[in-house]
Parts: sequence; structure tokens; C-alpha cells
Amino acid sequence: MATHYLDFEKPIADLEAKIEELSLLADTSGDIDHEIEGLRKKAEQLRKKTYAGLDPWMKTQVARHPQRPHFIDYVQSLFTDWNELHGDRQFGDDQAILGGLARFRGRPVVIMGHEKGHDTATRITHNFGMARPEGYRKAVRLMDMAEQFGLPVLSFIDTAGAYPGLGAEERGQAEAIARSTERCLTLGVPSIATITGEGGSGGAIAIAAASRVLMLEHSIYSVISPEGAAGILWRDGARAKDAAMAMKITGPDLMQLKIVDRLIQEPVGGSHTDRDAAMANVGDVLAEELKGFDGLTPQQIKKRRADRFYAIGAL
Repeated sequence: MATHYLDFEKPIADLEAKIEELSLLADTSGDIDHEIEGLRKKAEQLRKKTYAGLDPWMKTQVARHPQRPHFIDYVQSLFTDWNELHGDRQFGDDQAILGGLARFRGRPVVIMGHEKGHDTATRITHNFGMARPEGYRKAVRLMDMAEQFGLPVLSFIDTAGAYPGLGAEERGQAEAIARSTERCLTLGVPSIATITGEGGSGGAIAIAAASRVLMLEHSIYSVISPEGAAGILWRDGARAKDAAMAMKITGPDLMQLKIVDRLIQEPVGGSHTDRDAAMANVGDVLAEELKGFDGLTPQQIKKRRADRFYAIGAL
């Protein structure tokens, strides 16, 4: 897959294009190897400097990067014995939220998450990660099963928001989101939500109201997209950057507000630059977080979750 560069990465793209050009010449001349190595070091330093100073709008672009790992990638990398479960037992099977049973480092778990797709065909299949009511009702069914069998729930969030189409509204989109959020908050088993990319609106919260909320370093989590906020505040979606700068949607701000419990470091340049390392890091953190629930009763798990949410925004 060809590397996709974001707007602010143009200087890095120019350097790497030069490196590629010189590498082709190096096949016929060995005298330019030292120049190539120098350019590689310069590109790496530039990438480190750039990603050390990302503003909220830049992080929004990274969170939406098309080559960032998605739910299916995490399933394939971190879990074994994956058995997908389909349908909400009421209307149909929404493909924007996938879920089922799996083993995480030998331990049985219930997993679910938004899937955006990686090309035109799969993006259409998964509706760009924007779930309809049956997706959230499927999530409730999975959480009911998790509680029945005493299994931890691991959710992966990456969506711009729930699907706002007419059919979704006719089938009770708001009610489905509310029911899913409520089920998250009443679980008597460990629940860990990880914001892997874009966590947008109630469509994200519906499966992210967990005992522990983790967030990748360059992800975002917000009540509305920057474009949506700009449209409401200024009637101008082009001011999305201004909205992103004001909304406190990045990890450090959300940690300070106690909305997010822990940030997960990404490889330099974002998860898309080293997908395997990024997913392995997520797996290590999940394993560590799960250990924190060892020995807790369902009542203790519920109380800890309640205390966590009551503390949000408290002075």
C-alpha cells in the first residue's frame, strides 16, 4: 500500500521521495549511500519534531488516517479463537460494529468495535464505521452474554459518530444508543474501552462507557466532530480547525478532565507507520489493565465504574 501523507507531512514526504529516487540510483552507483543515509536521519528527525508538536487539528487528521489500524486489524493481531456473532435479534446485522467471542492471551473475552473498512468496497460494507440502531442493539446483546458468563468486555472505538440517516432514526437510533450506554454502565464484569482513532459523539460513547477508558496518543474523543461544531457555532464547516483547537479533544486535555484514564504511546509518526508495534503496545496495556480487576466482585466493579464517572469534571 502506497504511503499516504497528511497535509502537514509534506516536508517529510519530499524528503522520502528524494530518498526513494536516490535509492534507485544507488543500484548503479555506490557513491551516494552516505547521502541516502543522511537524508534518512534528517527525515526521521523531522518526523520526531513534527509529531512532538501536533496541535488538535493535526491530531484529528492523524486519528482519521486511512492506514491506521482498524478493529479487524486488532482482532487479527491480538486475539485468537475469534468467533464473530451476528445480528441484534430484532432487525438485522449492522457491519459498522463487529463483535464476538475470542481469547486474549489465553483468556476468554467478549470483544467489539467499530470497523471503518480499508478500501472503497469495505468502507461501504461497514458504512464508514457509522453504526445504525441494530449495531448498538447487537452490542447490548454481546454485553448481556459477557455478564451471563463472567467474561471481560474489550471495546475498540473508531467512529465519526452514529449514522444519522432516515432509516436509522425511524428504527430508534437515539434509544439504541442510550440503551447501549446504560448497559455499559451496569456491567458487573471488567470493561475496558480503547479509543483507537476517532471517538465521535454518542456513537462512540455507546460502547465506551467502560470501567477504564484508554486512548491512543494521537486519537481524539469528542461530543461532536470539529466540522459539526464549526457548522453549529459559526455556520461554517471550513472553520473545523478553529473548533478542534477549542474543544479539548486530545489525550492530555481529556486526562486532565478525567474523561480518559490512560494514554497509550504510538510509534513516532503515528500507528500507521508501524502497525504491528502499535497494536502490540495496545495489547500489553490491555493485559496490564485487566490484571487490575483480579479479585474484584461484580459489586466492586460497578462501584468503581460509578465513582469514575461521578469524578468527571469534579473540581
